[in-house]
Amino acid sequence: MISNTRSPQKGSAVVTLPNDTDIQVVREFAAPAADVWRVFTEPELVARWWAGRQGTVTSIDIDLRVGGAYRYVMQANEGFEVAFHGEFREVAAPHRLVHTEVFEGMPDGESAATLNTSTFTEHDGRTTLTLVTSAPSREVRDAMVDSGMEAGMQEGFDLADEVAATLGTAD
Repeated sequence: MISNTRSPQKGSAVVTLPNDTDIQVVREFAAPAADVWRVFTEPELVARWWAGRQGTVTSIDIDLRVGGAYRYVMQANEGFEVAFHGEFREVAAPHRLVHTEVFEGMPDGESAATLNTSTFTEHDGRTTLTLVTSAPSREVRDAMVDSGMEAGMQEGFDLADEVAATLGTAD
């Protein structure tokens, strides 16, 4: 039974592979959709969770509009830099966000770009994020899965839940 308390659900994202090219992630956050949206779209809030415990965010740029770009950069604990960038295709606050994503360390670069579709569904003050990452091929999808992305994502989403719980919709 899900309670209405604002406690984080540690490591609770459910990751599935619904077809040959998609990764689906479903995770509930203990905050209203407006707050979860902010955590995923405001640079100063994204910087508080995006790296998880894998490193330190060094740069977050977000131009949140259709056709706008974003870029996230972190210094990994192991000393190397990790960066992602993309373009927003759909921005429908606080319910739907669609953007491309390129891992700048991927040898195939832009040709390995994914399309990420995030939906934020609120019920009783809690928000379920459904994120579908569509890769251009099974090989790209499998490389993402094999990279250990789930562990970092779980850490990041746990921190995002904590950040969202501190906001309160009046902020």
